[in-house]
Amino acid sequence: MNPSPHDSPLPALEAEVQVELDLVETNEAANATLEPITQWSFDPADIVREEVGLENLLGAVAALDGRPGNHPDGSR
Repeated sequence: MNPSPHDSPLPALEAEVQVELDLVETNEAANATLEPITQWSFDPADIVREEVGLENLLGAVAALDGRPGNHPDGSR
């Protein structure tokens, strides 16, 4: 079934971002710092930055969706 042009893409975007966030959170990145720095395949700080970015995206989706408590002046 094709979505209507009037359907909001926000639920699909939110679901996709949540899947990515779950992957980041369940990643073995936390254990990488237990190894010597010369054996790291990535910088653990990059994982933290990615998680923060994904959390910000979820917040933006919530704000666009008009959920209570997400309006800057508190009116919603």
